[in-house]
Amino acid sequence: MSLRPVLETRTARPTLEGAGVHLHRAFGFGDPSEQDPFLLFDDFRGDHPDMYSAGFPWHPHRGIETITYVLEGEVDHGDSLGNSGTLGAGSVQWMTAGSGILHQEMPRGNAKGQMHGFQLWANLPGALKMTAPRYQDIAGSDIPEVTDDDGTRIKVVMGEIWGTKGPVDGIAADPQYLDISVPPGVKKTFKVDTYRQTFAYVFAGSGAFSDASAPQGILVEKDWQGQEVNIRDLSGNRTLVRFGSGDEITVQAGEDGVRFLLVSGAPIREPVAWHGPIVMNTQDELQQAMKDLRNGTFIQPAH
Repeated sequence: MSLRPVLETRTARPTLEGAGVHLHRAFGFGDPSEQDPFLLFDDFRGDHPDMYSAGFPWHPHRGIETITYVLEGEVDHGDSLGNSGTLGAGSVQWMTAGSGILHQEMPRGNAKGQMHGFQLWANLPGALKMTAPRYQDIAGSDIPEVTDDDGTRIKVVMGEIWGTKGPVDGIAADPQYLDISVPPGVKKTFKVDTYRQTFAYVFAGSGAFSDASAPQGILVEKDWQGQEVNIRDLSGNRTLVRFGSGDEITVQAGEDGVRFLLVSGAPIREPVAWHGPIVMNTQDELQQAMKDLRNGTFIQPAH
């Protein structure tokens, strides 16, 4: 067994998207090989409708899959193929854009005006970029949750852990997508596939994602139990944690516990030609997609 080292911790950056939605972007529109097969990750949350109610009006997607996980509030969605619905608190939508759709997503807050969710973009391999669009809408009540003896809880959205499998299937990157809550002071190790790209995203509490001793001369501080923790490894709200290779990750939860997403997927390792919500393999394919948008042939006939 080998512990994955922390390559980098990064605080998500404030960003405006859609018609004026305030969100924080952990990665995206940078080097697409960095998180391959994942392209972009957004944390959208707000305590007042002014921060999110303008939503994401009609826009295209081709060549990718989008994964929307809602914690608070609701998201109304609809597309050019006639699909529509509402994602409630705790629910997930895995949308395979494939050959192309036009869709919109309009967030609504809960009774207190709060909205919180995440969106992850996963790339499609070239052989599947023009596949037929597909939706998987999963209600929160259908996402299994497992609890360990120490109080650690995991919502299994995708993949399998501790003998429990998530409800989303048939995804190109064959990812694991877990919502993990570790109680205060608990140190926990999770197995991950050695050959998958893996990241964690902390959105509540804090924790240290490495149990290696701090090198001599590196500043350390005491955690709430009096143990020394390398301050470089402390990760709090809206922190992305990128890992190196290995088959385990370890987290030491802080005094308020820690809640984070743990996501991994098989790298595609193909060329990327990317413009906004359209991701292809070559510039020629990208230009064809833009031409399709202009001349009204973006939506492909069903085969």
